[in-house]
Amino acid sequence: MGLRRAPRLQLSALCRRAALSTAPAAREQPAAGPRAEPGRRSAETARPPVPAVDFGNTQEAYRSRRSWELVRSLLVLRLCASPALLARHEQLLHLARRLLGQRLFNTLMKMTFYGQFVGGEDQESIRPLIQHNRAFGVGSILDYGVEEDLTPEEAERTEMESCSSALERDGHGVSKREKQFQAHRAFGDRRDRVTSAHTYFYASEAKCDRHMETFLRCIEASGGASEDGFSAIKLTALGRPQFLLQFSVVLTKWRRFFHHVAAEQGKAGLAAVDTKLEVAALQESVVKMGIASRAEIEDWFKAETLGVSGTLDLLDWCSLIDSRTELSRHLVVPNMQTGRLEPLLSRFTEEEERQMTRMLQRMDVLAKKASQAGVRLMVDAEQTYFQPAISRLTLEMQRRFNVERPLIFNTFQCYLRDAYDNVTLDVELARREGWCFGAKLVRGAYMTQERARALEVGYEDPINPTYEATSAVYHRCLDYVLEELKHNARAAVMVASHNEDTVRFTLRRMEELGLHPADRQVYFGQLLGMCDQISFPLGQAGFLVYKYVPYGPVMEVLPYLSRRALENSGVMKGAQRERQLLWQELKRRLCTGSLFHQPA
Repeated sequence: MGLRRAPRLQLSALCRRAALSTAPAAREQPAAGPRAEPGRRSAETARPPVPAVDFGNTQEAYRSRRSWELVRSLLVLRLCASPALLARHEQLLHLARRLLGQRLFNTLMKMTFYGQFVGGEDQESIRPLIQHNRAFGVGSILDYGVEEDLTPEEAERTEMESCSSALERDGHGVSKREKQFQAHRAFGDRRDRVTSAHTYFYASEAKCDRHMETFLRCIEASGGASEDGFSAIKLTALGRPQFLLQFSVVLTKWRRFFHHVAAEQGKAGLAAVDTKLEVAALQESVVKMGIASRAEIEDWFKAETLGVSGTLDLLDWCSLIDSRTELSRHLVVPNMQTGRLEPLLSRFTEEEERQMTRMLQRMDVLAKKASQAGVRLMVDAEQTYFQPAISRLTLEMQRRFNVERPLIFNTFQCYLRDAYDNVTLDVELARREGWCFGAKLVRGAYMTQERARALEVGYEDPINPTYEATSAVYHRCLDYVLEELKHNARAAVMVASHNEDTVRFTLRRMEELGLHPADRQVYFGQLLGMCDQISFPLGQAGFLVYKYVPYGPVMEVLPYLSRRALENSGVMKGAQRERQLLWQELKRRLCTGSLFHQPA
């Protein structure tokens, strides 16, 4: 088997509208004025204030729903809050299928769980739902919900093979990756303890191509007359995860090295975006570690490169690493104990090199398609051991495609301790380089799994200690981004949250900052079948709100439905507001003789 040096990652060089529109229907409101240049909003004519939204008005919240749909929602959400049923839901589904037969089982699912959380079996069958929601001001983000039905053993075997190199598997190479960035058999099934995210396992390059084709179809279906269609992708669906793990190590250790030097200079504890190193002291550290010769280093730190401040921040440091040391070619990382650079694993087979190239090419194809279709592409966040590479690859796409408007959106998981640093650094980088910042803010989907993995494998828990701490981080990140939107009319954010307090916080800050729905900068997102009392009042008031609409054949989306039921158990068991509002609306219709209400 031939071996070659790992290729330098040429990231910057890689990485028509469908009849069905998935964006919300246009509301009757003043059109946005001319877009301002970044950092300055153009003068605007007088316009109405930010619309008021009443989340307690059940008549308006459920105006788009027939009474039998409200009954179904009540039934499904109540079942999702029953621990006894959820503990045995897989056995109960299997038993129901045996007793009823496939046809009746499919009908039962479509009347209950499938009908609540899934849009339909294919793009044609979901068309009525999309058009219906759009008429009430709610757009759609299409999400093909089909997953492979692997056993836990099959998932573990597949993950272990795809997260290690041929050299490691053959015993001829030893990985220098630390424990967090190595595959562990106990956590090989990445579906375990994950409730609200699709999971992809690497099977072959042909399978990755099929995933890309699925994403392309979703992008096509999300295109249309509006410029605000959305589609979502996952990078683990597009290639071998070994590459993401190895690239994440390089990025993490070089960032850690910067903070190590900052601590030596007495600057520990500052926010990442505010940490600045003295260049003279940094030069000595770099020389000691053998990163480059003194002559090379002096050439790096010139006034035209860094200005005349004599200091360097994390963004300056990362730009020097990118352009000067070709880390992606060498895959070397600093060892804090020895003070020297060491290879991560610098040799790849020819096939592994081709696999990495194909992954980047697939990303490029999807980004180009989104650009052509006028669809905004959201790159979903994943586990922390993949995320540094995912964020960096997304950043490269943003540099290339977010020239005139935010086309590529990166996802920030606010349950992570370093979420605020990640958001502020990306905002600052977009300012400096002049591209349009686009972000989706979420709480996160992997908390239980991440905590268990950190505890068992033996590294620091990356998750905030409490739900309240995560909410505080979410609001802090959101507030920072909204402040940026006030001064930069080309930036945008998707607030993906089912939390009514977070939505109210967003609306309040929009009003205080003068951000109007007509600016088309702030979007809201919820899952189909959840929190209609938030989505539809927002949409009917003129805000840009979207539902994630999964679709696929009944039997093939059962893994998705299982996780959705489990997620609702956590969400709905502690907060019964949605069920209370559903009951309230049903009783109102019964008392007013409008039980046979027809949406119009």
